[in-house]
Amino acid sequence: MRIIVAALVSTLLFSLPALAQTAIGFGGVAHDASQQIEVTSDSLSVDQATGNAVFSGNVVVIQGDLRMAAEEVSVFYGAADGAQQVDRVIATGGVLLTRGQDAAEGNRAEYTVGTGAMFLSGAVLVTQGRTAIAGDRLSIDLNTGNGTVEGRVRTVLQPAE
Repeated sequence: MRIIVAALVSTLLFSLPALAQTAIGFGGVAHDASQQIEVTSDSLSVDQATGNAVFSGNVVVIQGDLRMAAEEVSVFYGAADGAQQVDRVIATGGVLLTRGQDAAEGNRAEYTVGTGAMFLSGAVLVTQGRTAIAGDRLSIDLNTGNGTVEGRVRTVLQPAE
């Protein structure tokens, strides 16, 4: 009986889909999160109680060599050392992230400024030169440039020229 149960459990475990992921580099060099953040958009709405801002329409966010474009970007503030500063930036609607020659696109992006963590989700596509990698989610550490694409990862490997 134990052998049958063990065989059944092992069959079920090995038949489950594996989490597909692949590591990527993004941008190549460390990002400086202390640089100012410039935002342009068609409109701006500010919540007076929290100070949080929502930029809408053709939004472009630039911080140093990092550029993000989207239909809507929400900026959330936090306090550090007695001063209010940008804590998180959440972009939705046709998000395009570029840094150097690398680009990533998805439906939603969340950037935690203090840690340099960037997460993209929804129909993610990363292009680096001639290489393209698609998946469900992308996480990037902007400090190191290291990134991981997860969820049914697809790519075409190019032969050397």
